Amino acid sequence: MFSFAIAMQNLVWGASVPVTGWLADRFGAGKVVFGGGGLYAIGIWLMAHSTTPSLLALSAGVLVGMGLASTTFSVIYGAVGRAVTLEKRAKSLALVGAAASFGQFILVPTGQYLIGNMGWFAALTGFAFAVALIVPLSFGTAERTAHSGSAQSIAQSAGEALREAFRQRAFWLLALSYFVCGFQVVFIGAHLPSYLLDKGLSANTGMLALALIGLFNIFGTYGFGVAGGRWSKKKLLAINYFSRSIVITLFLLTPLSHTSTIIFAIGMGLLWLGTVPLTNSLVAQIFGVRYLAMLSGLVFFSHQIGSFLGVWLGGAIFDRTGSYTIVWIISIALGVMAALVSLPVDERPLARLSPHPAR
Repeated sequence: MFSFAIAMQNLVWGASVPVTGWLADRFGAGKVVFGGGGLYAIGIWLMAHSTTPSLLALSAGVLVGMGLASTTFSVIYGAVGRAVTLEKRAKSLALVGAAASFGQFILVPTGQYLIGNMGWFAALTGFAFAVALIVPLSFGTAERTAHSGSAQSIAQSAGEALREAFRQRAFWLLALSYFVCGFQVVFIGAHLPSYLLDKGLSANTGMLALALIGLFNIFGTYGFGVAGGRWSKKKLLAINYFSRSIVITLFLLTPLSHTSTIIFAIGMGLLWLGTVPLTNSLVAQIFGVRYLAMLSGLVFFSHQIGSFLGVWLGGAIFDRTGSYTIVWIISIALGVMAALVSLPVDERPLARLSPHPAR
């Protein structure tokens, strides 16, 4: 039931992002973040009070999913992407991703401490109040005018932008690779602690692994973002996905221990969300920034379909087989596939935009 609620959360998150992205493009990110922060806090608070599967699905699944869609990647990246020049965009988006990773690094051990000393109810209630801080912080998200030379200055409706994107092979290749990203990271994030417990390791090892993924993701996300400002973003995406498959394969082939888990967490952390600034930068580079939040949201919807399948299949297959092996193998194969589909992406801006050399 918990796996299904979290899977629903990721699916609702992804399905809502194109809408919240369009609202942010149309009315400004601050208004969307304000409303989403409230839904996010209410969802976590109701999650603490859930006593039935339906209430858990509504709170952790629907409300938190809608809150995430309004306060995370596409909405925030759209605002940041419009505020900076092309040369600084990948680095700026990487800084945003690194900040999110620092939050994971802090909150995972904090959550473990609160659960261990005060229980689930108090931990969730405390997080609900913490998330509520998003509401007043949203007043600081006033957007600057987009830079000249972007699609912001070109007359184009949202419908025209959608039809244009759907005709481009690059859009679908990015969506397909992002699907793999969602599958891998949410499967690992949701099921790695259970996998380790099933293999005889402690809950503290699982907590430390997730915290280290968050810590090293700070460096990985920032590093890939900076590299994306200098080299081909599609080639960096391919390197990231292929490297994930290698890291997972080595983790499964090496005798499992506390040390091997820590090494795996560091390796995955360096690759964890490095795809996010690269993918969003490619969307902006190819299609412009006028509808960046909406188009990034559509690509991110594919990411969340992968997330839904990753977390749900992890629980379903384990319940049927008593093992996560099949899902680990699927993750490896998908990583190789994502690397291959990233390479044909045409990085050049569309003809209607001011010409910039492909990177």
